[in-house]
Amino acid sequence: MATEHENASYEAPGKELKHQDEITQELEFSSLYRWQHWIRALSIVVLTATGFYIAMPVIAPVVSSEPDNFLYALFRSWHEIFGFVLLAAIVFKTYLFLTAQEHDMERDSLRDLFDIKVWLQQIGYYLFMTKHPTLRGVYNPVQFAAYIFFYILMFILIITGLVLYVHVYHEGLGGVLYDIMRYFEVMMGGLANVREIHHIAMWGVIIFVLAHVYMAVFNAVFGEEGAMDAIFSGLKWHKKH
Repeated sequence: MATEHENASYEAPGKELKHQDEITQELEFSSLYRWQHWIRALSIVVLTATGFYIAMPVIAPVVSSEPDNFLYALFRSWHEIFGFVLLAAIVFKTYLFLTAQEHDMERDSLRDLFDIKVWLQQIGYYLFMTKHPTLRGVYNPVQFAAYIFFYILMFILIITGLVLYVHVYHEGLGGVLYDIMRYFEVMMGGLANVREIHHIAMWGVIIFVLAHVYMAVFNAVFGEEGAMDAIFSGLKWHKKH
């Protein structure tokens, strides 16, 4: 026998059942977007861990008479490998943002970035004072401003990292980039300043990542549109108006 709610979607107890035709499931992030997002995330985690070790080696190598126990060199090699992986991912993502048609929704977020009314509504939403504003793009202005800050930090890290790299490897890519990176080294006031800027920028990235995860969870909980799930499945639920 058919029940009254046989076509209704299931929700947690205490909430009203909503018919499936009241919401739509849309592709929010393509597989390409999700893959490069998680590559960036993994690279940042590895670079943070190895970077802290390079700055302060807290793990002592096992004492051995054999000349093959180069723990510090191992950490530095992983730092450099994932540094180039992150460099490639950042440059590729920047290229997609500027040129790819499927990233139109990201570029549309620029319009909200310069809309003071949307800013006030978004901040009010985070303070539980107003409803979520209607956005033109995929990111709200607070998110988009944070992403701009994040990519500025990324390019600072890339440039300072390459300056440090060419002082270790003088041939191959290091030799090709040496003269260019020396220009940035002088501009920053010397190698000691380059290291300091590299460390400070990394702390900025750490703060961004913590805020990014918090806001993603916030939007997932209070937005009820599967915002957190979208970075895994690519799909997000949108309520019909």
